[in-house]
Amino acid sequence: MLFQPVVEKLRDMRLYGMFSGMEEQAENPEYKKLSFEERLGLLVDREWSIRQDKKLKRRIKNARFKDKAYIEDLDFSAQRGLDRAQVLYLAQGQWITKHLNTIITGATGTGKTYLACALGDAACKHGFTVLYTQMPKLLRELDASHRDGSYDKVLTRLSKTHLLVLDDWLIDGLSFIQTKDILEILDDRYNKASTILATQLPVSNWHFRFEDPTLADAIMDRVVHNVYRIELKGESMRKKQKSLPAARQA
Repeated sequence: MLFQPVVEKLRDMRLYGMFSGMEEQAENPEYKKLSFEERLGLLVDREWSIRQDKKLKRRIKNARFKDKAYIEDLDFSAQRGLDRAQVLYLAQGQWITKHLNTIITGATGTGKTYLACALGDAACKHGFTVLYTQMPKLLRELDASHRDGSYDKVLTRLSKTHLLVLDDWLIDGLSFIQTKDILEILDDRYNKASTILATQLPVSNWHFRFEDPTLADAIMDRVVHNVYRIELKGESMRKKQKSLPAARQA
């Protein structure tokens, strides 16, 4: 079989990794020293790598992270209160396989969002689907879904996501309807998927944010047991950023 028809068929089948690999092998005589099995293996490896890279990029895009955050860029200085071993363990993703949750607390600016996004990015790299959203935005989406009839569709999408990163958790108090919605989301995910809750509010104050105490009990029961907890400390990370340059004198 001639070379050109083969590469054209690979391109038509969208086997772009094997397509480019065939062209490279044809241009480099060193590949002729390899066996058929070795050359075929290299083509398959290239195709597999390209497809995996595309899948990862798609997972990261669909996650809609607020920050481009990476585990390797985290600040583990002592004053932040981050346990390096714990964070690196969470970055491996076994807790997601076990359908456990993580709670990140800390004052404004201590890096909760960045850490949550970094853990989400690590989860994407391990093949998990991730969705980042902020609590106010989620509540608006749920409210709109009640009005346009897409509520069940929203719940299904959230329930099928391996890791839900919910930032600004309980930044405002929840009405009865909002509490019911959040309970339904968490109930769908209970023992089936994992959630990261990032918040300024200590866990001891959560119960008072819900309008209905009975529903509050049900929500607390689903998120505070068998959970990893990270409490960030220290001053705001934003204060460490460089100040604006002084204005020039007229």
